Amino acid sequence: MTSPLPAERDVLNSDEVRGEGVDMTFLMWLTARATSDLVDSALAADGLTGDEFAVYSMLSAPAPTTPSTLARWMAAPATTVTSYVKRFEARGHVQREINSADRRSYHIRLTDAGREAHQRAQASFGPLRDALVVALGDNEPGVREALLTLREALDQVRGAGSYAWPNGSQVAQEP
Repeated sequence: MTSPLPAERDVLNSDEVRGEGVDMTFLMWLTARATSDLVDSALAADGLTGDEFAVYSMLSAPAPTTPSTLARWMAAPATTVTSYVKRFEARGHVQREINSADRRSYHIRLTDAGREAHQRAQASFGPLRDALVVALGDNEPGVREALLTLREALDQVRGAGSYAWPNGSQVAQEP
């Protein structure tokens, strides 16, 4: 069951954003925040955040999942993946299994309790996803492609290794 947005929530409309002439990266942040708020609200009663639900969704795939696979899909450093795995283990929702192809690594699998938690959250997420597809209407395929193009551009910039800021400072990408 999805949780509706609270009636008192003050929603920022597109005309306001256009009127401010915000930078594209700020618009990406606004979109990411709105997405997190919507998904987190829908899943709150299920005990998972949107980020956790996304990771559980990856772990529910039939193929074995390694920490490096999660890190790649999450665009996150290994330390972040380790933090998630430890938190999920403490809940009894995942287990680690030695990777027989590379004994230095391990596979992460949802336990029965983890699959049940994911299924409960999926029941809340499905109607939200369906409502979003309806709201996008005929624009949905184009928006999907635009998001994939954006992700490719982000990965290209992330893959550059470091970024020079206007003040001359350098921000190195984490290895």
